[in-house]
Amino acid sequence: MYAFGLFDGDEMLGCVIYGKPASPSVCVGVCGKDESANVLELTRLWIKDGTPKNTESYLIGRSLKLLPKNKDIIISYAEIGAGHIGIVYQATNWIYTGMSDRHVEWRLDGKTGSHSRHIFDQHGGVNGAKEFYGDRLERHERPRKHRYVYFNTTSKRRKKELLDKLKYKVQPYPKKDTQR
Repeated sequence: MYAFGLFDGDEMLGCVIYGKPASPSVCVGVCGKDESANVLELTRLWIKDGTPKNTESYLIGRSLKLLPKNKDIIISYAEIGAGHIGIVYQATNWIYTGMSDRHVEWRLDGKTGSHSRHIFDQHGGVNGAKEFYGDRLERHERPRKHRYVYFNTTSKRRKKELLDKLKYKVQPYPKKDTQR
């Protein structure tokens, strides 16, 4: 995991965190198995309210330059449920690759909070968790998200190579008035 902060003196104005994607299939799904070890996910971005315009773009741009050179494929998602379409990714020239896949998630007593993977790990998989929790473990469809990819390299040759390997279809950016 890589975490970077934006400070004004001692005051934190924002942070961005990159880590290994939770799903190994995402790592393979972006540009294939031979590139799967090069994938990072921008997992969190926070900017303090009231900061100047473009602070998010500034933080992302600066932090990308600090990531290891061998981690040159970055993926991130914009949560539709939170009203996001990925404006900051569009402003920083990420590639829009459509919506995330539909997936099932399991919730304990219908609550979101702990990831079902953690529940399964504690009980030896989904069947063990179902056996332990019974009807308290509920199946829900996970909301889809807008998916963005960024090739973090200054080499035009490498960028073209990665674009040729990209397994997702490049699509036009979604707009605020677009319902998906």
